[in-house]
Amino acid sequence: MDVDTRLLRYFTAVAEEGSLTRAAERLYVSQPALTKQIRQLETGLGTPLFVRSRAGMALTEAGRALAARAPGLLAAWDATLRDTRAAASRAERVLRVGFLASAANEATPRIVAEFTRRRPGWRVDMRHATTWSDPTAGLAEGDVDAALLRLPFPGQERLRVAELSTEPRWVALPPAHPLAAREVVPFRELWDEPFVAAPSETGAWRDYWTAADEREGHPVRIGAVVDQPDDWLSAIANGYGVALAPASTARFYARPGITYRPVSGVSPSRVGVAWAPVDDDNPVVRDFVRCCLDSVGESDPG
Repeated sequence: MDVDTRLLRYFTAVAEEGSLTRAAERLYVSQPALTKQIRQLETGLGTPLFVRSRAGMALTEAGRALAARAPGLLAAWDATLRDTRAAASRAERVLRVGFLASAANEATPRIVAEFTRRRPGWRVDMRHATTWSDPTAGLAEGDVDAALLRLPFPGQERLRVAELSTEPRWVALPPAHPLAAREVVPFRELWDEPFVAAPSETGAWRDYWTAADEREGHPVRIGAVVDQPDDWLSAIANGYGVALAPASTARFYARPGITYRPVSGVSPSRVGVAWAPVDDDNPVVRDFVRCCLDSVGESDPG
Protein backbone atom coordinates (compact mmCIF):
# COMPACT_ATOMS: atom_id res chain seq x y z
CA MET A 1 0.00 0.00 0.00
CA ASP A 2 1.03 3.65 -0.44
CA VAL A 3 1.30 5.10 3.08
CA ASP A 4 0.42 8.74 3.71
CA THR A 5 3.36 10.45 5.45
CA ARG A 6 0.83 11.89 7.91
CA LEU A 7 0.03 8.37 9.10
CA LEU A 8 3.75 7.69 9.56
CA ARG A 9 4.08 10.88 11.63
CA TYR A 10 1.19 9.82 13.82
CA PHE A 11 2.63 6.34 14.23
CA THR A 12 6.09 7.70 15.09
CA ALA A 13 4.69 10.08 17.71
CA VAL A 14 2.77 7.28 19.45
CA ALA A 15 5.79 4.97 19.27
CA GLU A 16 8.08 7.61 20.80
CA GLU A 17 5.64 8.79 23.46
CA GLY A 18 4.25 5.35 24.35
CA SER A 19 0.91 7.04 24.97
CA LEU A 20 -1.99 8.17 22.78
CA THR A 21 -2.67 11.09 25.10
CA ARG A 22 0.86 12.50 24.99
CA ALA A 23 1.18 11.87 21.26
CA ALA A 24 -2.13 13.67 20.59
CA GLU A 25 -0.90 16.70 22.55
CA ARG A 26 2.38 16.69 20.63
CA LEU A 27 0.57 16.49 17.28
CA TYR A 28 -2.18 19.03 18.18
CA VAL A 29 -4.91 16.51 17.31
CA SER A 30 -7.67 14.94 19.38
CA GLN A 31 -7.08 11.49 20.86
CA PRO A 32 -10.05 9.90 19.02
CA ALA A 33 -8.75 11.26 15.70
CA LEU A 34 -5.28 9.89 16.42
CA THR A 35 -6.69 6.47 17.37
CA LYS A 36 -8.62 6.38 14.09
CA GLN A 37 -5.48 7.16 12.07
CA ILE A 38 -3.43 4.47 13.82
CA ARG A 39 -6.15 1.92 13.10
CA GLN A 40 -6.21 3.04 9.46
CA LEU A 41 -2.46 2.44 9.19
CA GLU A 42 -2.75 -0.98 10.84
CA THR A 43 -5.60 -1.95 8.52
CA GLY A 44 -3.64 -0.84 5.47
CA LEU A 45 -0.55 -2.79 6.53
CA GLY A 46 -2.62 -5.79 7.59
CA THR A 47 -0.98 -6.15 11.00
CA PRO A 48 -1.25 -4.69 14.51
CA LEU A 49 1.48 -2.18 15.33
CA PHE A 50 0.68 -1.70 19.02
CA VAL A 51 -0.55 -3.68 21.97
CA ARG A 52 -2.92 -1.43 23.89
CA SER A 53 -3.15 -1.57 27.68
CA ARG A 54 -3.72 0.70 30.67
CA ALA A 55 0.05 1.15 30.84
CA GLY A 56 0.15 2.67 27.36
CA MET A 57 0.94 1.64 23.82
CA ALA A 58 3.59 -1.09 23.41
CA LEU A 59 5.01 -1.86 19.98
CA THR A 60 4.47 -5.26 18.41
CA GLU A 61 7.33 -6.90 16.49
CA ALA A 62 5.96 -5.38 13.27
CA GLY A 63 5.63 -2.05 15.04
CA ARG A 64 9.26 -2.16 16.17
CA ALA A 65 10.39 -2.84 12.60
CA LEU A 66 8.42 0.17 11.32
CA ALA A 67 9.57 2.36 14.20
CA ALA A 68 13.20 1.65 13.31
CA ARG A 69 12.79 3.01 9.77
CA ALA A 70 9.96 5.56 9.93
CA PRO A 71 11.94 8.45 11.49
CA GLY A 72 14.61 8.22 8.79
CA LEU A 73 11.99 8.12 6.04
CA LEU A 74 10.21 11.15 7.47
CA ALA A 75 13.44 13.08 7.95
CA ALA A 76 14.44 12.41 4.33
CA TRP A 77 11.01 13.47 3.07
CA ASP A 78 11.04 16.62 5.22
CA ALA A 79 14.49 17.53 3.92
CA THR A 80 13.31 16.99 0.35
CA LEU A 81 10.27 19.20 0.84
CA ARG A 82 12.26 21.89 2.60
CA ASP A 83 14.94 21.90 -0.11
CA THR A 84 12.28 22.13 -2.81
CA ARG A 85 10.48 25.00 -1.09
CA ALA A 86 13.75 26.76 -0.34
CA ALA A 87 14.75 26.51 -3.99
CA ALA A 88 11.40 28.00 -5.00
CA SER A 89 11.82 30.81 -2.46
CA ARG A 90 15.33 31.60 -3.74
CA ALA A 91 14.10 31.61 -7.31
CA GLU A 92 11.25 33.95 -6.43
CA ARG A 93 13.31 35.86 -3.83
CA VAL A 94 10.55 35.43 -1.26
CA LEU A 95 10.96 34.65 2.45
CA ARG A 96 7.85 33.06 3.96
CA VAL A 97 7.24 34.15 7.57
CA GLY A 98 4.40 32.79 9.68
CA PHE A 99 2.93 34.66 12.61
CA LEU A 100 0.27 34.02 15.20
CA ALA A 101 -2.15 36.70 16.41
CA SER A 102 -0.28 39.97 17.03
CA ALA A 103 3.14 38.33 17.62
CA ALA A 104 5.72 41.08 16.97
CA ASN A 105 3.09 43.85 17.02
CA GLU A 106 4.24 47.28 15.83
CA ALA A 107 7.78 45.98 15.27
CA THR A 108 6.76 43.90 12.22
CA PRO A 109 6.96 46.77 9.69
CA ARG A 110 10.42 47.70 11.02
CA ILE A 111 11.60 44.10 10.71
CA VAL A 112 10.33 43.80 7.14
CA ALA A 113 11.80 47.18 6.14
CA GLU A 114 15.20 46.26 7.57
CA PHE A 115 15.16 42.87 5.83
CA THR A 116 14.36 44.39 2.43
CA ARG A 117 17.14 46.92 3.00
CA ARG A 118 19.62 44.12 3.68
CA ARG A 119 18.27 41.93 0.88
CA PRO A 120 17.38 44.20 -2.07
CA GLY A 121 14.97 42.51 -4.45
CA TRP A 122 13.65 40.13 -1.78
CA ARG A 123 10.09 40.19 -0.44
CA VAL A 124 8.71 38.98 2.90
CA ASP A 125 5.48 37.01 2.59
CA MET A 126 3.78 37.35 5.99
CA ARG A 127 1.43 34.41 6.54
CA HIS A 128 -1.14 34.80 9.31
CA ALA A 129 -2.07 31.56 11.10
CA THR A 130 -5.81 31.92 11.61
CA THR A 131 -6.23 29.10 14.15
CA TRP A 132 -4.45 28.07 17.34
CA SER A 133 -4.31 24.38 16.37
CA ASP A 134 -0.70 24.93 15.24
CA PRO A 135 1.05 27.41 17.57
CA THR A 136 4.13 27.25 15.29
CA ALA A 137 2.20 29.05 12.50
CA GLY A 138 3.31 26.49 9.89
CA LEU A 139 6.98 26.29 10.86
CA ALA A 140 6.79 22.75 12.26
CA GLU A 141 5.43 21.49 8.93
CA GLY A 142 7.91 23.46 6.85
CA ASP A 143 5.22 25.67 5.32
CA VAL A 144 7.20 28.80 6.28
CA ASP A 145 10.90 29.64 6.58
CA ALA A 146 10.63 31.45 9.92
CA ALA A 147 7.90 32.50 12.33
CA LEU A 148 7.13 35.22 14.86
CA LEU A 149 5.52 33.43 17.79
CA ARG A 150 4.34 33.63 21.36
CA LEU A 151 6.49 31.59 23.75
CA PRO A 152 6.39 28.94 24.98
CA PHE A 153 4.72 26.73 22.36
CA PRO A 154 4.49 22.93 21.93
CA GLY A 155 7.46 21.49 20.01
CA GLN A 156 9.63 24.51 20.80
CA GLU A 157 12.52 22.26 21.82
CA ARG A 158 12.77 20.91 18.26
CA LEU A 159 13.23 24.36 16.72
CA ARG A 160 15.64 27.25 17.09
CA VAL A 161 14.18 30.20 18.99
CA ALA A 162 15.55 33.65 19.78
CA GLU A 163 13.54 35.61 22.32
CA LEU A 164 12.78 39.16 21.22
CA SER A 165 10.64 40.85 23.84
CA THR A 166 8.17 40.49 26.69
CA GLU A 167 4.92 42.20 27.51
CA PRO A 168 2.49 41.87 30.42
CA ARG A 169 -0.46 39.51 30.28
CA TRP A 170 -3.81 41.20 30.74
CA VAL A 171 -7.30 39.77 31.19
CA ALA A 172 -10.12 40.09 28.66
CA LEU A 173 -13.61 40.07 30.16
CA PRO A 174 -17.12 41.41 29.53
CA PRO A 175 -17.68 45.08 30.56
CA ALA A 176 -20.36 44.03 33.06
CA HIS A 177 -18.03 41.64 34.88
CA PRO A 178 -17.40 42.77 38.51
CA LEU A 179 -13.64 42.79 37.95
CA ALA A 180 -13.91 45.02 34.86
CA ALA A 181 -14.04 48.10 37.10
CA ARG A 182 -10.64 47.33 38.65
CA GLU A 183 -7.55 49.24 37.54
CA VAL A 184 -5.45 46.08 38.05
CA VAL A 185 -6.81 42.55 38.62
CA PRO A 186 -4.81 40.24 40.92
CA PHE A 187 -4.46 36.89 39.18
CA ARG A 188 -5.56 35.06 42.31
CA GLU A 189 -9.01 36.64 41.91
CA LEU A 190 -9.33 34.96 38.51
CA TRP A 191 -8.67 31.43 39.76
CA ASP A 192 -12.36 30.56 40.16
CA GLU A 193 -13.42 32.21 36.90
CA PRO A 194 -14.30 30.07 33.87
CA PHE A 195 -11.70 30.56 31.13
CA VAL A 196 -12.11 30.64 27.36
CA ALA A 197 -9.34 28.30 26.27
CA ALA A 198 -7.68 26.74 23.23
CA PRO A 199 -8.44 23.06 22.45
CA SER A 200 -6.97 20.54 24.90
CA GLU A 201 -4.83 18.98 22.15
CA THR A 202 -2.70 22.15 22.07
CA GLY A 203 -1.31 20.96 25.41
CA ALA A 204 1.30 23.35 26.83
CA TRP A 205 -0.09 26.22 24.74
CA ARG A 206 -3.48 25.96 26.44
CA ASP A 207 -1.85 25.50 29.85
CA TYR A 208 0.23 28.65 29.40
CA TRP A 209 -2.71 30.85 28.41
CA THR A 210 -4.75 29.62 31.36
CA ALA A 211 -1.63 29.99 33.57
CA ALA A 212 -2.22 26.45 34.83
CA ASP A 213 1.25 26.34 36.43
CA GLU A 214 0.78 29.62 38.31
CA ARG A 215 -2.30 28.72 40.34
CA GLU A 216 -0.63 26.93 43.26
CA GLY A 217 -2.46 23.75 42.29
CA HIS A 218 -5.85 25.44 41.90
CA PRO A 219 -7.63 23.72 38.96
CA VAL A 220 -8.56 25.61 35.80
CA ARG A 221 -12.27 26.01 35.03
CA ILE A 222 -13.00 25.90 31.31
CA GLY A 223 -16.03 27.89 30.19
CA ALA A 224 -15.59 27.52 26.43
CA VAL A 225 -13.12 26.00 23.97
CA VAL A 226 -12.28 27.93 20.78
CA ASP A 227 -9.65 27.74 18.03
CA GLN A 228 -9.89 31.17 16.38
CA PRO A 229 -9.52 34.77 17.61
CA ASP A 230 -13.02 35.80 16.46
CA ASP A 231 -14.60 32.89 18.31
CA TRP A 232 -12.46 33.74 21.34
CA LEU A 233 -13.73 37.32 21.37
CA SER A 234 -17.35 36.22 20.91
CA ALA A 235 -17.16 33.71 23.75
CA ILE A 236 -15.82 36.37 26.12
CA ALA A 237 -18.35 38.98 25.02
CA ASN A 238 -21.17 36.46 25.50
CA GLY A 239 -20.08 35.76 29.07
CA TYR A 240 -18.78 32.20 28.68
CA GLY A 241 -15.55 33.08 30.44
CA VAL A 242 -12.53 35.35 30.75
CA ALA A 243 -9.10 34.94 29.17
CA LEU A 244 -5.51 36.00 29.58
CA ALA A 245 -4.01 37.84 26.62
CA PRO A 246 -0.93 39.91 25.78
CA ALA A 247 -1.36 43.58 26.68
CA SER A 248 -1.16 44.49 22.99
CA THR A 249 -4.39 42.56 22.38
CA ALA A 250 -6.23 45.56 23.78
CA ARG A 251 -4.97 47.54 20.76
CA PHE A 252 -5.17 44.89 18.05
CA TYR A 253 -8.44 43.25 19.12
CA ALA A 254 -10.41 46.14 20.61
CA ARG A 255 -14.15 45.69 20.10
CA PRO A 256 -17.47 46.44 21.85
CA GLY A 257 -18.30 43.90 24.52
CA ILE A 258 -14.70 43.30 25.58
CA THR A 259 -12.80 45.06 28.38
CA TYR A 260 -9.08 44.54 28.96
CA ARG A 261 -7.42 45.04 32.33
CA PRO A 262 -3.81 44.57 33.56
CA VAL A 263 -3.21 41.50 35.71
CA SER A 264 -0.77 41.29 38.60
CA GLY A 265 0.82 38.11 39.92
CA VAL A 266 1.23 36.33 36.59
CA SER A 267 4.30 36.03 34.36
CA PRO A 268 4.57 38.10 31.16
CA SER A 269 4.07 36.92 27.60
CA ARG A 270 7.24 36.42 25.54
CA VAL A 271 7.70 36.91 21.81
CA GLY A 272 10.34 35.13 19.76
CA VAL A 273 11.49 34.43 16.23
CA ALA A 274 11.80 30.74 15.37
CA TRP A 275 13.37 28.77 12.54
CA ALA A 276 14.24 25.16 11.75
CA PRO A 277 17.67 23.76 12.72
CA VAL A 278 18.34 22.83 9.08
CA ASP A 279 18.32 26.57 8.29
CA ASP A 280 21.07 27.46 10.76
CA ASP A 281 23.39 28.11 7.81
CA ASN A 282 20.76 29.62 5.52
CA PRO A 283 22.00 33.20 4.98
CA VAL A 284 18.55 34.57 4.14
CA VAL A 285 16.93 33.12 7.25
CA ARG A 286 19.83 34.30 9.39
CA ASP A 287 19.49 37.80 7.94
CA PHE A 288 15.81 37.81 8.88
CA VAL A 289 16.58 36.63 12.41
CA ARG A 290 19.22 39.36 12.75
CA CYS A 291 16.69 41.95 11.53
CA CYS A 292 14.27 40.77 14.22
CA LEU A 293 16.93 41.04 16.92
CA ASP A 294 18.09 44.46 15.74
CA SER A 295 14.53 45.79 15.47
CA VAL A 296 13.11 44.30 18.68
CA GLY A 297 15.56 42.41 20.86
CA GLU A 298 19.23 42.06 21.64
CA SER A 299 19.78 38.28 21.89
CA ASP A 300 22.31 36.28 19.87
CA PRO A 301 20.69 34.21 17.07
CA GLY A 302 23.42 31.58 17.14
